[in-house]
Parts: sequence; structure tokens; C-alpha cells
Amino acid sequence: MLKKQLHWFRSDLRIHDNQALAQALAAGPTVALYIAVPQQWQAHADAPIKLDLWRRQLMALEQSLKQMAVPLLFIEVPDYRQVPAVFAELIDRLALERVFFNAEYPLNERTRDQAVRAACQALGVIVSTCDDQVLLAPGRVLTQAAQPFKVFTPFARKAREYLESAAPAVLRPRPGPAQSLALLPANLPIKGRCKLDDIGWPSPTPQQGQIWQTLWPAGEACAREALQRWCQQNIAAYRKTRDFPELAGTSGLSAYLACGAISIRECWMKAAAYQDGEGVETWRNELLWRDFYKHILVHFPHVCRNKPWRQDLEHVRWRHDDDDYKRWCQGETGFPLIDAAMRQLLDTGWMHNRLRMLSAMFFSKHLLLDWRLGERWFMQHLVDGDFSANNGGWQWSASTGTDAVPYFRLFNPLSQSRRFDPQGHFIRRFIPELAGLDDKAIHMPGPFKPSTYPAPMLDLAFGRKRALAAFARPGHDPAQEL
Repeated sequence: MLKKQLHWFRSDLRIHDNQALAQALAAGPTVALYIAVPQQWQAHADAPIKLDLWRRQLMALEQSLKQMAVPLLFIEVPDYRQVPAVFAELIDRLALERVFFNAEYPLNERTRDQAVRAACQALGVIVSTCDDQVLLAPGRVLTQAAQPFKVFTPFARKAREYLESAAPAVLRPRPGPAQSLALLPANLPIKGRCKLDDIGWPSPTPQQGQIWQTLWPAGEACAREALQRWCQQNIAAYRKTRDFPELAGTSGLSAYLACGAISIRECWMKAAAYQDGEGVETWRNELLWRDFYKHILVHFPHVCRNKPWRQDLEHVRWRHDDDDYKRWCQGETGFPLIDAAMRQLLDTGWMHNRLRMLSAMFFSKHLLLDWRLGERWFMQHLVDGDFSANNGGWQWSASTGTDAVPYFRLFNPLSQSRRFDPQGHFIRRFIPELAGLDDKAIHMPGPFKPSTYPAPMLDLAFGRKRALAAFARPGHDPAQEL
């Protein structure tokens, strides 16, 4: 039987500049694989709207692979524990010579991959992996003492130096050969084999599905077109516009990066090809933040175990208040910009980055609720949910993470609202009951508040004082002093 290569698709759902896929195709006739794990998705709080985008992306990928005569197998198992057995069967059924996949960095995924590697090697099959999700592999960017960076700015400085000296070798796109010729019987019996639509995909709400199937069309061609439009039209102004949620000031590429419909290298290189200046460099900095948080998962795996990066803050006495939690989740805090942000998340499956920081800081500081609850709520609703970025952002806002904002710094929802939505356009879009207020009252309605909109759920000065007391003495109940 003809020996075959296998490429295992995970969060790299594209053909262009896919490093492990390119290596598989270069090695010989290739079979592609996607393993669905519905119970694992639920455990990881993956949003239905995110998985709907991944489903549609896989549909487009299957058609693209067909044109290359590369079959794409779909197999469904409950969770990661059954994945090694899948490979043991595939090795036997398909006469595999090598298995290729791109690395993923959360602890569960790395544990899964170690088990797959062991299962393959026990059967004499070579496993090859690539660091495709990042510009630079974890461990490549270290301090002079060969230690991982704990602060972003020096990490970014060294990463840029390396990228500038190594390009284009590190960043060169890898399109792979034009076709492979691995034909498989359509009825080949493999346990768990199914069709794409037979997988137990969770369903987004009808409203979310309609919105995001329009705003996030699937297919790597759509992702690459979105990158080109961003670079041609908006990236030059990114530094000036990125903090204003009503403007089209951000790239909108995060969901495509999360599912791998576009490569991080193409984003980095194309930005400079179309524009240059402070907008490009500021946006590239955001790409480096993405790398930084993925490196953190590898160097400090305790953050994958629901632990704060700063272990000295593990004993902060978080409050447990179901009513406060529910009001925040539903956008009923009585602070218009925060409520507009939370309703944007519920309505669309996405939230502007500055509003993510503001909402997370209000949750973890002013309300003193456990940041892990908010982190999970975001993952349950974000179309671009990515564990490393979401965890890093929440720990930054809660002051428990690496390079985090100092605990005594709290974003004031009112001053943030007046500064970044000065005329209230964003608030009016997501809180229509406030649309009739003037540009001043809309930030804090007070006596002008309609009966359908809630009063503020707390006094900001009190919330600030309570948070400072909790962080100053972790483990001590601040309520005893207030």
C-alpha cells in the first residue's frame, strides 16, 4: 500500500502559508484530518458563534483541498482523551508514514499532543510539528539570562530585532505544492468518521448567526481580502482611531487569526508592504502582544490551570454576588458605556478591545468579582475567543497577570465614556432607550434616566476603595474595613 502523509488541522484552517501542511505535501501524497471534540469545546467554554465560524471555515477548506485531490477526514470523539486512539487506528487503516501538525500552546492541548506523539512513535510513525501560530516560537525570545520575559516592552523590542534580522527566512510564506494524489475509499471504515454537518456543533442564536455570517464570511480568501482592505484603507490611522469603539479603527481580523484562516506572518509582512508609519508599527505591536501571551502559556503553565500568573495574589478575597454578576453579564450595570459593551458582546459575539479592558476592570476591581468568571463569560460569547489572549487580557485588567496594570489603577467608566465615545454614538447604538439623551447626559443619565434603564449598581469611589483594600492585603476581607 502506498505510504501517505497526514496533516492534522486544528486552529490552522487554511492552505496558504500553513507550515505543517506545506511540509506534509512536500513529503508525499497527503491525507488531511480534523477531529471534533464537542465535550472539550464545552469544557473550554468555546462560544457557539465561534464554532459556527469554524464550521463554515472547514466547509470552505474542504472544497479547497478537494481541488488539490487532498481528502479531508472528519472524526468526532468526546474529548482529547480519545484522540491518541484515533491516530493508532488511522496509522493502521491508511498506512501512514508521517504525521504533521502545527503546535498549540495551552496546557491541555500540549498534553494531548504529547500523547499523540507517543502513540505514533510506538507504531513507528514520525511526528513533525511547526510553530505556525506565532511569529517566533516560544523559547526563541529570552532575556540575556536565558529566562522568559515577564514584561511586554523588552519582549517586543527583542522580538522585533530578531524578526528584522531573520526576515524573510522566518516570515516567508509557504504555499506548498499545487496538489497531492492521496485517494481514499469513500466508505473507508474508521471509528468516529462522519460528515462535517453530522458533527455535534452547538448553534448560535439566530440573531448572532445572521449577523456574523455576513460580517465574518468564511474562507481564507475572505480573510486575506479583509487583511488587504485593512492595510490599504485603515491601518495608517490605527494609532489614532483604535480606542474609539464607534469607528472602524481596528482590523477585525481576530476571529480569522483564532481559527487560522490567515497566518500571523502574512499579517506582519503585508502591513509594511501597504503602509508604513506609526499606524503600522502600533498594529504590529498588537500582533506581538498575541505572541507574548502564547509564550506565557508555555513558560508559565500554571495560568492554564485557572491560576493567576502572580501567585502572590491567589488569595485575594473576591466577592461572590450572583445579582451583580448577572447585571454585568446582561449589560444592566447602570454605567452606559459598560452596558453598551456587554450588549455588543451579546448581540454580535464581539467586543471592541478597549471596552474589553474597561468591562473586565470594572468586573474585577469596582465589583471585586473573581476575574475567572468574567474570563469564562467572554469565552462563552466571543467569536474570536482565544485562550491565551483572553486570559492575558483578563489577568492584565485584574492586575494578577504578567506586565499587568498596577492594582491601584482603575479605569473610570465615566471618564472613559466621555473620552472615547464623546458624542455617545456607540452607546446609542446598543442602548436605544438612551438615544434621546443629549451628549452630556448619555454618559451618566442621573435624573434624566428613562424608567427602562437601571440606576448605577454601585458608587465608583466605594468600589475603588474596596478594591484597593483587597489587593493591599490579599486574603483579608475588605468588607471588614468598609
